Amino acid sequence: MARAGLTTERLIRAGAELADEVGFDQVTVSELARRFDVKVASLYSHLRNSQDLRTGIALLALEELADRGAAALAGRAGKDALTALGDVYRDYAREHPGRYAAAQLRLDPETAAASAGPRHSQMTRAILRGYDLTEPDQTHAVRLLGGVFHGYVSLESGGGFSHSAPDSQESWSRILDALDALLRNWPAP
Repeated sequence: MARAGLTTERLIRAGAELADEVGFDQVTVSELARRFDVKVASLYSHLRNSQDLRTGIALLALEELADRGAAALAGRAGKDALTALGDVYRDYAREHPGRYAAAQLRLDPETAAASAGPRHSQMTRAILRGYDLTEPDQTHAVRLLGGVFHGYVSLESGGGFSHSAPDSQESWSRILDALDALLRNWPAP
């Protein structure tokens, strides 16, 4: 029987908060049970195992990121849209480091297809339409932007830029400028 007050959604949200506090790799059903002061068995009517919890957190993070991205992109195009989307990823990673890490979890193909993940690609492709890229260049550019955004965010969150000048915000702005210039002058095959 399910414990009163516990739901799958509540547990996943609590797991996401825990991930932000202690790191996504530290999130387990056992740790979540301690947080609710219940026995682990009490959670198994809502979650199959720690992987089920981790997948739920990843899906939540992808949804939150997609919602933020859609809101940030509304009415924007070109460099303004590119900057807005990049800033969404960077800001989310700063505010929710555990959830951001969860968004990188490899999902099985069926779960991935049903997740908000495809919305991320659609938003990036919407930005790229403003740069007049066609296939396969558009796919290459989606991968480029994802790699640059994730790479920069990962290095920055790991402290990679904290020991040298200039400030990482200045570098981020310059990188977005360079991406915009590259996309406007995309090399011919």
